[in-house]
Amino acid sequence: MSTAEVGKGPRRSGRGRGRHRGEKAMVPDAEFTSYYGKPILNPPVWKASDVAAYFFLGGLAGAGSVLAAGAQLTGRPVAARALKISSLAAIGGSTAALIHDLGRPKRFVNMLRVMKPTSPMSMGSWLLAAYGPAVGAAAVLDVTGLFPRLGGAATAGAAALGPAVCTYTAVLAADTAVPAWHEAHRELPFVFAGSAVAAASGMALVAAPPRETGPMRTAAVLGAALELAAAKVLGRRAGLAAEPYRTGKAGRFVRAGEILSAAGTAGSVLLGGHVLPGGRVLSERRRHAAAALCGTALLAGSACTRFGVFHAGMQSARDPKYTVIPQRERVRAAAG
Repeated sequence: MSTAEVGKGPRRSGRGRGRHRGEKAMVPDAEFTSYYGKPILNPPVWKASDVAAYFFLGGLAGAGSVLAAGAQLTGRPVAARALKISSLAAIGGSTAALIHDLGRPKRFVNMLRVMKPTSPMSMGSWLLAAYGPAVGAAAVLDVTGLFPRLGGAATAGAAALGPAVCTYTAVLAADTAVPAWHEAHRELPFVFAGSAVAAASGMALVAAPPRETGPMRTAAVLGAALELAAAKVLGRRAGLAAEPYRTGKAGRFVRAGEILSAAGTAGSVLLGGHVLPGGRVLSERRRHAAAALCGTALLAGSACTRFGVFHAGMQSARDPKYTVIPQRERVRAAAG
């Protein structure tokens, strides 16, 4: 392990101490390596196709349930039904991805044997077990028209659980020792919440007629703003642990997510009216097609954000400096 001190820069030869500033260092910058090339942390064995998809689909489902309840209360039945169906499909896909990552369905059932409030995985399993039937009943009873009161209760129940479904995966990731996730434990739930709201709003723009999606366009703006603001705070507060979000595969996903979210949000705001700049009036059909394109951009942007977060964690776990440097800084700060 390198013994170079953090923050003091490369050491110089004492003989040249009084010379001009442009003098080159005699000792090169330290490279952080670990014992026999072994990683300090064992990176999670999770696969992006399972866990990043699990992050994204869970957020889409939870936020969709909240927007569906709002749409139903404000007399937007087509949007409400579309969001209920998409939430059911998303939570089904999210659960399937989780079970595939666990390897055997029995392992998910085993997590329901006990309820451990200090374990995000345990509480998340119980959350999914409660949310799944609620969102399923809300969608099925809406489509069939049966038992409207029971359907309303199921819709309300799914909406009540929706915010936790959106954000518990962020808590789950931050509870690990992976530096890029653990050091972002304050901001990551807000990043996930904003991303989820933007994705669910995008789904509404894709699946519902423009006359019913006014509140969803507003929600898209708020969700994208929350995601961006939380990400900026994360970048400043997490210090070195925020670096993986800007570099490598993670950085490319994060930048793509920002661009797509900004484009989708701007387009949805522009399409809030029938008249485009220059006085061009869009027909309902073209307006819906343009709204669907914006919604697709919001969905893709949210997915890129979740994949970026996933890969940032993997990158930080593989590089020893993201573990060593923050530990030394905490020790130095504690020492006064």
